[in-house]
Amino acid sequence: MLVALIAVFTLAYLAIALEHPIRVNKSASALLGAGLLWTIYALAVGDHARVGHELDETVAATAQIIFFLMGAMTVVEVIDAHDGFEVITSRIRTRKLTMLLILVSFITFFLSAALDNLTSTIVMVSLVRKLLDRQSDRLLFASMIVIAANAGGAWSPIGDVTTTMLWIGGRISALGIVEALFVASIANLVVPLAVVALRLRGQTFALSSDVDGSERPAFERNLMFALGLAGLIFVPVFKQITHLPPFMGIVVALGVLWLAGELLHRNKKPETRQHLTVAHALTRIDMSSIVFFLGILLAVGTLEHAGILTALANWLDQTIGRLDIIVGLLGLLSAIVDNVPLVAASIGMYDVAKYPVDSFLWEFIAYCAGTGGSILIIGSAAGVAAMGLERITFLWYLRKISWLALLGYIAGAVVYIVQFRLMQ
Repeated sequence: MLVALIAVFTLAYLAIALEHPIRVNKSASALLGAGLLWTIYALAVGDHARVGHELDETVAATAQIIFFLMGAMTVVEVIDAHDGFEVITSRIRTRKLTMLLILVSFITFFLSAALDNLTSTIVMVSLVRKLLDRQSDRLLFASMIVIAANAGGAWSPIGDVTTTMLWIGGRISALGIVEALFVASIANLVVPLAVVALRLRGQTFALSSDVDGSERPAFERNLMFALGLAGLIFVPVFKQITHLPPFMGIVVALGVLWLAGELLHRNKKPETRQHLTVAHALTRIDMSSIVFFLGILLAVGTLEHAGILTALANWLDQTIGRLDIIVGLLGLLSAIVDNVPLVAASIGMYDVAKYPVDSFLWEFIAYCAGTGGSILIIGSAAGVAAMGLERITFLWYLRKISWLALLGYIAGAVVYIVQFRLMQ
């Protein structure tokens, strides 16, 4: 049974990693892999009651993450439908290229922590396309946006799906991860940013001819942006006060936003208000990604119940021995393959009784898995989004940006390890 499970998971993982060359959506590979793994496991074990109970546990844990992501994605889509992000982007006035890069990078960094790295990348790359005419400048800015978005998402419980998984899985706390990784994430961004900023020193830019204003009234933009952002920030506070799962917080936030939208647009014509509603936003969220998360989390759950992940953890401890090296290599691997199954596997590999909440292992996994994907353009959802929007080639990014992202990754890792040891 174990050989069959490992073989099926490996094939599914390879199909996910090679999604673009083989032209098969990774969601299909994840779903098929999950179905085959549970089928093999159920037939091999033979104890239907036990397998049913284990599947119920896996589904319950997976559903919490899925519901949270669906709610958060919907909130972001509602903000975007109202041009809410203009509240931030319209305030950029500088004409110096270095200052613009610094502003864009830090806005992305903090926006990613409040929303998520994928959304922040799309918003900021779209902004840069409106501001800059030269393609060479846009490619450089888009690449720095990827690094900033991944760095910003790592220190927030809602900024990156892998950090969210660790938070919902009870491996990190909201306040703990902010305190632990904020300085390291800043280092991850500042090191490559300083190099690029020095390279652009003294250069200016002309405003692109594509700049246009929002058609939405300022009150609507500001209200929906404020409500949406407040709702997302409210989720960790809600969990801390009520001790309910985070998806309940996002349910409340989405309900408030939905009610506000209904009241705000109640007197408008149906054709005018239709694309501004939460109901319409639900049709625009990336369901393919949601289905991928569902499949991969169910697949990893099989390996956990079969004891494969525990055995892998023991082998790594015996072979390598040092957690910092193991997790550091995990981060580098996340530049090549998807970090979601890597983090899902690590949650199953290590027991929370041995490694409690906010321990070195979980915090360092959040940092490495969140930022390691910046090293290659295909290593993160933010990178893939930027790749599509600005047509960044893999080889261009590898030559121009990968070494900068690697420097930032190493700098942040060193900062976190030193900080952790000083606080012990």
